[in-house]
Amino acid sequence: MSENGIGDPHSGRCGNELGGALRHWRDRIDPATVGLPVGRIRRTTGLRREELALLAGISVDYIIRLEQGRATSPSVQVLTALARALRLSEAERRHMFLLARKPEPSGHQVTSHLTPVVQRLLDQMAGTPVSVYDAAWTLIAWNALSSALLGDPSGLSGRDRNVLWRHFISPPDRVRHTSEQEARFEKAAIADLRAATVRHPADAGLRSLVADLRNLSSRFARSWDSHEVGTHVVNIKTIHHPHVGPLVLNCDVLTAPDSDLRIVIHTAAPGTAAADKLRLLQVTGTQTVILPGPHDTQL
Repeated sequence: MSENGIGDPHSGRCGNELGGALRHWRDRIDPATVGLPVGRIRRTTGLRREELALLAGISVDYIIRLEQGRATSPSVQVLTALARALRLSEAERRHMFLLARKPEPSGHQVTSHLTPVVQRLLDQMAGTPVSVYDAAWTLIAWNALSSALLGDPSGLSGRDRNVLWRHFISPPDRVRHTSEQEARFEKAAIADLRAATVRHPADAGLRSLVADLRNLSSRFARSWDSHEVGTHVVNIKTIHHPHVGPLVLNCDVLTAPDSDLRIVIHTAAPGTAAADKLRLLQVTGTQTVILPGPHDTQL
């Protein structure tokens, strides 16, 4: 039954099956594995609805309606976001789309589905900040140390998670570039985005992102119209953390096999102050850190 009470008599049953599957998948997620704080006593196992809503970038009310079978026709975009937030396997993702009676996104569209290899990297590289982006450079996954270093992105959604949108349109984040680093970053990232539009010509969201960036940023438009070719592979960044201060880090970008996913890894040279600060952030996470002053006992 549709939400207005009219339609397919079997849709209500399918909606309940989808809701049951979503509850099961939500209950099995350990909040710590998705970078959420777990310090206080939790009344439920797995993710709370509010936490799933933050990770997926959709409203808590809509998650409730889906789980209760009152929302029976979620969009492909919502299903894709839920599959990513719930860390579904390829078989589970396919099953979810079948329950929702929706076709899986075609290869002509940008995907945000994490492959098992990428998921394994996130789970096993706890001592290194790791984040994952889709072909449009929109953040889709991260580990706890990345959240501690760059700021918790779970409250962000849509374009606020896109690297180019935040760089050209939104207020500055913690990353600082020299003029030379900024020019190199913009050239490579825009060329990478242009390549994505060639690989995914039917993706309306990607076309809309490019169009809005061109309209709102003359600097982006000039670089886009220059048709320079390149890829965003490696860079050096200074990240200004509000509690531990600046960290000069290497930023390496890997492309996941058989996918368009970008894996961004931040590392510090051994023996540097940045390496010490990363170790401190690994211990403290997103908690406030107070560093000793010149007259305090050193850590």
